[in-house]
Amino acid sequence: MEVHVHFLAVLVAAIANYIIATLWYAALFGKAWQKLTGITEMKPAPINILLSLIGSLVLSFVLYHAIAFGNAYMKIGGVAGGLMGGFFGWLGYIAPVTLMTKLYEKKRWGLWFLDNAFWLISLLVMGTILSSMM
Repeated sequence: MEVHVHFLAVLVAAIANYIIATLWYAALFGKAWQKLTGITEMKPAPINILLSLIGSLVLSFVLYHAIAFGNAYMKIGGVAGGLMGGFFGWLGYIAPVTLMTKLYEKKRWGLWFLDNAFWLISLLVMGTILSSMM
């Protein structure tokens, strides 16, 4: 099975993920996140912003392939394929791994829900972008 990489889709999805994260953790739920984590200052250094952008791009590239292979295997695409890929990526990988971390670290449930809601929304958006542009 051959999967073609649409680099513009990967770039758009990476930017979308970064924008969602910025809105989620700074504008919408910044104070709640700070309270749940105990972090009091949110002034990232420029290098951390750059590393976040690069990390988003790399992770979008990985996600692109996971969605593309899943959609090719199931013979689906477009918005429905992106939503399915995003949801099952979250349900099968993100939610269980973060739940295991939560159980071992004994952090508040609110933090788990806040982080997982972000990842679910982000993966749904990224999956839709990636599948629609393939």
